[in-house]
Amino acid sequence: MTALPACFLTHPIAHRGLHDASDGRPENSLAAFRAAIAAGYGIELDVQMSSDGAAMVFHDDHLDRLTNQSGPIAQRPAADLSGIKLSGGHDTIADLKQVLELIAGRVPLLVEVKDQDGTMGQDVGPLEAAVATALRPYPGPVAIMSFNPHSVSAFGEIQPDIPLGLVTDRFEPEDWPGLNAERREHLGQILDFGASGAGFISHNQTQLDDLPVSALKAQGVPVLCWTVRSRDEERRARSIADNVTFEGYLP
Repeated sequence: MTALPACFLTHPIAHRGLHDASDGRPENSLAAFRAAIAAGYGIELDVQMSSDGAAMVFHDDHLDRLTNQSGPIAQRPAADLSGIKLSGGHDTIADLKQVLELIAGRVPLLVEVKDQDGTMGQDVGPLEAAVATALRPYPGPVAIMSFNPHSVSAFGEIQPDIPLGLVTDRFEPEDWPGLNAERREHLGQILDFGASGAGFISHNQTQLDDLPVSALKAQGVPVLCWTVRSRDEERRARSIADNVTFEGYLP
């Protein structure tokens, strides 16, 4: 297991970049990443896979919320996706290699690999391989995380020298309607932490007093959290978490 570098605990992490669509900086856009770099914040971003196996920097599995297009991102090739403009700005959907060239190691980078299985199961691998390939020459501090423990394991098998983490939550039924009760309970207890190869967690900031989080923290596991949206929330989160992922204000 590769330890999480200290810079991930000292630089507040801008959620999907330092985004503000009202100022032309949509989430996960090059403009949002430039703003985070200029302010000295770490960057969190999301990756989904195109139909031809490229790692695209995009949160949702469908295009509808964030663009004027519709349908699953996984049904479009990278060249198509790279021409689609993000709503609220001038940037188009970027692939991971393009974003890595922009960041160039200047700030800590936290990459969330979005679940491709659909039920947090074992049908993973191609996106993790695409991310690993993009990161192989990258010179800066980077860590990988996912809600899906199988995704974390798969990435670690491909590239074991990058720190790995689990994105964690209580997995309440109203928030995770696609998961059955047994899977939600299993994930909510963070039972796969050791087996996945994870060395840190990023937990829902409203649930940081959950017992599984306390147990890991007592073992010295770094605890990050998502997503803090005010200084008051940050103050409460930092009573437990080692660092915050934030949006909508400046820490």
